[in-house]
Parts: sequence; C-alpha cells; structure tokens
Amino acid sequence: MGVKRIIAKVLGRAVTWNKLPFGTAIVAAAGSSERMEGEDKLFADLCGLPVLGWSLRALEASPNVHEIIVVTREDSIVPTADLCAELEITKATKILCGGEDRLSSVLIGLAEASPDAEYIAVHDGARPLVTEEIVADAFSKAYKYNAACPGVPVNDTVKRVSDGFVTDTPDRSAVYAVQTPQVFSADVLKAALHNAKIKKLKITDDCGAAEAIGIKPAVSLGSYENIKITRPVDLKLAEAIIEARRAK
Repeated sequence: MGVKRIIAKVLGRAVTWNKLPFGTAIVAAAGSSERMEGEDKLFADLCGLPVLGWSLRALEASPNVHEIIVVTREDSIVPTADLCAELEITKATKILCGGEDRLSSVLIGLAEASPDAEYIAVHDGARPLVTEEIVADAFSKAYKYNAACPGVPVNDTVKRVSDGFVTDTPDRSAVYAVQTPQVFSADVLKAALHNAKIKKLKITDDCGAAEAIGIKPAVSLGSYENIKITRPVDLKLAEAIIEARRAK
C-alpha cells in the first residue's frame, strides 16, 4: 500500500491529492516601458531570456496555475506568441490586446478567463524573479482570505510629501512594499475591478480595488529579490540576482 493511501486510511477519510482549485494567471504586459530609455522592458535580454519569459516560466511551473492569459500591446502579440511557443508555455491559452490602462487591461483578461476559474492571479510581466514559493503562498492565503498580495517591510524611512515638503512620517513598521502576483477569489476580483471602473478610481494595483469594496488582502510571502523591471538599472540588479541564484 502506498504512503498516501496509508495516510488516508489513518485519517479515516477520503483524501484528494494535489487537487487545487482552478487558477488563472493574468499577466499584465501592456505597459509602455517609458522609463526604459527606448527599450521594451518585456523583451529586454535577461541572462539569455526575455524578461517576460522568466515571468511566464515561473507561472508555468506553478501547480496553482492552470491557465495563463497574457494581456499585452498590439505590436507585442505575435512576439509573445512566439515566446510562449519557444519556451513551451503550455498553460498560455490566450494572448490579448490590452486597454488604455492597467485596470482596463486586467478587465480584458478577466473577461476571457475560463469559467472554471475559482481564483485569479494578476502578475506583472515585468516582474521576472518571482519564485514558485511566492506564487504558492499568495494562492494559499487567497484560498483562506479571498485576497492576498506578496509583500516585504520597507527598509527606508517613508515620508508623505505635498508640494515638495514633508507633511508627516508614517510608522515604518506598518509600511510594506507589495508585489505580484496578487491573488483573489474570482468573484472578489470581478466585483473589485468593475467597481473601480464604474467609480473611476485611481488605483495602482488590484489590491487597491479590493480594498475599495471593503476587502482586506492578506500579506503573503514576498521577497526583496522579486523586483519589477522599470529602469535600465533594474536589469543589472536582476542579472546579479540570477547569477547569485545559479551559484548556489
């Protein structure tokens, strides 16, 4: 008798192994890369692989993710499809043209998610160093609390500024830098994003939309290495992180 059957028998109940709720990952990849000095950050080379390729491979490897939907610019649809084929990203079911802003783009992806999707992850295509552990913990927290985002405590003192002058200093112990993937139950994300669209809320991440309808996202495992590629210097930092991981 196999180990799993033995444990199931001891527990005295039927156990379903590796049965996880259907998860869809929406990859937000429609940004303009305006701070990259003319380079498309998603297709910039990062240790022999485009930035977007690293993000896709991490989601492909996650047992929590059953389908991947990439929302990108119109001129990136074909290159993204070619990249998915080259890297054998078998979970990529749709590559869509994004909207005028992040909210519109995520809504486009959400509308095309499988009807079986119980949980939706939204991940920045330009956040290539996400790990399977970060993805798994975000999903695990969302299963329990309906919304979750990876986060790390800030290292620097943070100031609120108005008109070029400091107005106050928040307690640093209560301030976190949040990352992606941010994971939600499908119903929560749909309600949150549609509310944000109707009310024309200015949100910078999907958790902000959830907060606007009274949801308190749980903070899941984050990493100081889970950086977002925004400027050319970020590529150099990402390269150093990858080389350090390879050296372990």
